[in-house]
Formats: sequence, structure tokens, C-alpha cells
Amino acid sequence: MKASYEKLIKGNEQWVKEKLSLDPNYFSNLAKGQKPEFLWIGCSDSRVPANEITKTESGEVFVHRNIANQVIHTDINMLSVLQYAVEYLHVKHVIVCGHYGCGGVKAAMDHSYVGLVGRWLAHLKDIYQNNKHILDEIPDANERENRMVELNVIEQVHNLAKTSFIQKAWKNRELEIHGWVYSLHNGKIKDLNCKYESIDQLEPIYRFSGLD
Repeated sequence: MKASYEKLIKGNEQWVKEKLSLDPNYFSNLAKGQKPEFLWIGCSDSRVPANEITKTESGEVFVHRNIANQVIHTDINMLSVLQYAVEYLHVKHVIVCGHYGCGGVKAAMDHSYVGLVGRWLAHLKDIYQNNKHILDEIPDANERENRMVELNVIEQVHNLAKTSFIQKAWKNRELEIHGWVYSLHNGKIKDLNCKYESIDQLEPIYRFSGLD
């Protein structure tokens, strides 16, 4: 029986041929280093590949993905990616991109037991509880879920602004953080217009002092 994973190797071989046919120096240039302008914090969902939906090439977008595109201040993995992108790669934009139809958001709005994932989704449940007065006024279940997806992205952008890495960068250079939502139904990205570009936009209680 032919293993299904073999198609990935075959696909890679075809991809290499296509890239070299367009540019014989593609891989030698790529190996010289990366200077992406963007850090993308997205959902792990296989239907939302950052480079494909933004039509960007390898080296243009630095990517971190997790279930329901969370920015959690105890997540060392996410924080490490963020610090490296901001302090070493000097990205100009950090983008949190959620998507409608997110399984993580659906699970967080439900009461079903989902094992360890449930502990991760507890942060989403907090967002729901804090916005219950808004969400409970939406009668249609799909519209309510879509609004929850948007509120989640807005909250994660806010969480980014609370980090010392973002605030330290703001003291020394321009940096913008954005919140977007991708639609699986039409392939389009929606800008939620929740951009932060200065510590002045952040509530004083979250601002760090003494950052170099």
C-alpha cells in the first residue's frame, strides 16, 4: 500500500522544480537569511496557511500558529517567537489573524469536555463571559459565533500590546499590531480596525516603566 505521506515528498520535488524554472538562484538567495516585515499569529487550522492566503513568498512572513490564535502571557513558545520577531528580525507589523468557523472558538462556546485542549480554551471562555451581554443579544448562532471570533482577535491584539517586547519596540521605532479575520467561505481577509501603534493607546495599568 502506498503511504499517503509520500505525496508530500513528491509535491516538494515538483515545487523545487517549479521554483528553479522561474529563478535558478531562488534557493541560494533564500539561504542567505530572512528579513520579514510581518509576524503572523494565526490559528493552527490547516485551511488557513498564511503565505497562501496572502500570496506572499517564503521569507516574507514569520509565522506562529496555535489553536484559536491565542496570545497568552504564560505561553513561552509564543513569547519566544514574538521576542525574536520584534527584537531580532525587527518586523514592522504583527498580525493576529483568526478565521470564521474556528473549531477552537466553537468548542469554547460549548460545554463539552475536550480534554487538555479545554484548559487552553479556558482563556476563550473568559472572553465570552466578559462579552456575554453583547453575544447573548445576537439571536443567530452563526452570527454569534462569528462575533466571538472577532472579539477573540481583538482581545489577542490587546494582549500583544501588553507585552514588554511590543512596548520596548515602541520606545525606539515604529511598529504596528493588527487584528484580522479570514473567511473560509470567500477567501477574503477582514481588517477589524483594532490597530495599535503606540503605547499611548494602551490603558496606563498595562504600561511598563524602565524599558530601554
